[in-house]
Amino acid sequence: MLKIKRKIIEIDREKCDSCGRCIINCPEQAIRIVGGKAQIVKDFYCDGLGACIGSCPRDAIKILEKEAEAYDEEKTVEHIKETKPEMLDMHLDHMKKHGQQLHSDQCCHVVPSGNWPIQIHLISPSAPNLKNTDLLVAADCTAFKYVDFHKEFAKDRVLLIGCPKLDDAEEYVKKLTEILSQTDIKSIKIVRMEVPCCFGLTYIVQRAMSQAKKDIPFEEIIISTKGDICKHKE
Repeated sequence: MLKIKRKIIEIDREKCDSCGRCIINCPEQAIRIVGGKAQIVKDFYCDGLGACIGSCPRDAIKILEKEAEAYDEEKTVEHIKETKPEMLDMHLDHMKKHGQQLHSDQCCHVVPSGNWPIQIHLISPSAPNLKNTDLLVAADCTAFKYVDFHKEFAKDRVLLIGCPKLDDAEEYVKKLTEILSQTDIKSIKIVRMEVPCCFGLTYIVQRAMSQAKKDIPFEEIIISTKGDICKHKE
């Protein structure tokens, strides 16, 4: 699994007295006592929100931003069901209350139902709803100019939006490469504006496919500044 820079907890083994309070207060059950000290079982079980921090009497837990495997909600739920199913309700309640914070603060390592978040920078390559699906990669202006955007383009697709002019195009290439490498995307539909700066969105997607070594069917729909479809390429 690819690593990304994100927030995740770190436990100071010197301070840890193995009291186990952090385990009781971890909704994801990401912590275990190993060799007499608490430690994270796997990076992708830890959401990095730090629900366990306040329970530690030795101040041995802190949140760091570092390279780690992306949080994986699907695998975490499976892990809880297998190891401590009675904690599942606590976890689901935790995600209901703090899921949006996870999206905002940690590049959104979980994508809940309803395809949220939609900004390319915020989406997680390991999000469950990206697996074996069809993508719609759209310039953010298109939804405002084309009246029937959602009805005609977004139905039955996972929507990702971005602006190739104002945002970091290289970061978009990196994120889309990770998504295409980790998931079995069936097809990609690109919707962009006719203005020159928006062509970059198509270039970004093509570079990501090349770097991921994936040959994925894609089509390009171009919206005019008047708000109609001026070109449709397959």
